[in-house]
Amino acid sequence: MLVLPPELTHRQATACLHMLKQGLRVHRDSTVVVDAHALTVFDTSALAVLLECRREALSEGKHFAVQGMPAGLAGMAGLYGVDALLVAAP
Repeated sequence: MLVLPPELTHRQATACLHMLKQGLRVHRDSTVVVDAHALTVFDTSALAVLLECRREALSEGKHFAVQGMPAGLAGMAGLYGVDALLVAAP
């Protein structure tokens, strides 16, 4: 499981994406789950990071899901029409 930090804004986006991509390289399961429970401070950059992580996972033939997405971030995803791309983990 990959874990998001408590804060993911434009300032942290590049470093966070780099960290997630490194995690993807060593991830062996068929489904990549990103844990967003700790995420409390975010902006639209968090969506961009999740969508790029999803793209990377799919390019490796893996499924992608997000666990514990904050309601505000889920609302943003709906507003931008990308909520269907960020499937909730069971």
